[in-house]
Amino acid sequence: MNELAAPRLHIAPMSATTIEKVRELELLVATLSQLSIPTDHAFHAGVYARTVMVPAGAVITGVLIKIPTLLIVNGDAVLHTERGPVEVHGYNVIPAAAGRKQALVAITDTHLTMIFATAARDIDAAEREFTDETDMLMSRKEA
Repeated sequence: MNELAAPRLHIAPMSATTIEKVRELELLVATLSQLSIPTDHAFHAGVYARTVMVPAGAVITGVLIKIPTLLIVNGDAVLHTERGPVEVHGYNVIPAAAGRKQALVAITDTHLTMIFATAARDIDAAEREFTDETDMLMSRKEA
């Protein structure tokens, strides 16, 4: 029966070339009008979760993630992966490797939640755990 099931999506580590493509997109997107996308943070039972809602039609890029996480995508979007663009629809829980820098185009309003186990007790420590690019995080720019 397993051969009939669709393979589960996972996000693999990205090559330096693929990460550079996301960085190039990031430079292009930075020349456009910027959205404010608030981040919701939650700590519970040794787990940290951060959630954003990306409005339909928006293009976002993320920081370089240095640890494995789960990524929950709820909506319709195109994700940039090592193997190229992947369209996702509905509710998806995606294992995502360390060594990735995501780009996403939201087709509909799309909620993204990144989750990982941590001993961090505050947002700053959790953010430093998953990236060395904390200065680029929207949550650092929120009032």
